Amino acid sequence: MKTDVTLKPGERIDDLQRNGRVIIQNPARFCFGIDAVLLSGFAKVKKGEKVIDLGSGNGILPILLEAKNDGESFTGLEIQPENVDMARRSAEINGTEKVSFVEGDIREASQLFGKNSTDVVVSNPPYMKAGSGLTNPGDAKTIARHEVLVTLDQLVEQTAALLKDGGRCYYVHRPFRLVDIFASMRKNRVEPKRLRLVYPQLEKEPVLALVEGRKYGGPELKVEKPLILYESDGVTYTKEMRENYGF
Repeated sequence: MKTDVTLKPGERIDDLQRNGRVIIQNPARFCFGIDAVLLSGFAKVKKGEKVIDLGSGNGILPILLEAKNDGESFTGLEIQPENVDMARRSAEINGTEKVSFVEGDIREASQLFGKNSTDVVVSNPPYMKAGSGLTNPGDAKTIARHEVLVTLDQLVEQTAALLKDGGRCYYVHRPFRLVDIFASMRKNRVEPKRLRLVYPQLEKEPVLALVEGRKYGGPELKVEKPLILYESDGVTYTKEMRENYGF
């Protein structure tokens, strides 16, 4: 790992607690959350497979996936140049040639990388539809949270274009958008194959949905056991979270 990296104002280096990997973050822009960490554990990457992350932010998913899997390459596509710069410097610090980042628009992903070119697509996309109440649609945090630059349909359409036949995609999203997600996946010939709902506590409603799809897959969905984040006290992480995700 390189130690002579230069940080820009507002940036910090955070330890990812995984194979020595670190990441540069700037809280003023948008730091990764638990959803990205959970997606990196839900996604499955086989030896030699190529992975593309759509809407990579500061690069958390490619960095974590490379640390956990033996894929051939892990590429992040991100439209905000400041985020791409942070992600590239994080990859440089970690010293892995398998991780790279491309500045570009998700809506043009298949033009940038080629159709039917990748084995796995992952994404932690904006959860909220763009609405009239947005005061600053160009703000970094707004872009990360709202569909101001790319819609869910556009994301899934590009996922399908990028994937090889039989290729897999992995999304993390909000449960209230599941109907939209499944409808868009089927429309684009990506069949939902696996679903796991994430609950803050056992007695609470789910807050996240982890979804796996397969291009040209058969019509059968496996619903996995719930993932519970906290014990009943609302503070202590569950055994699964501590053992599998390092919390």
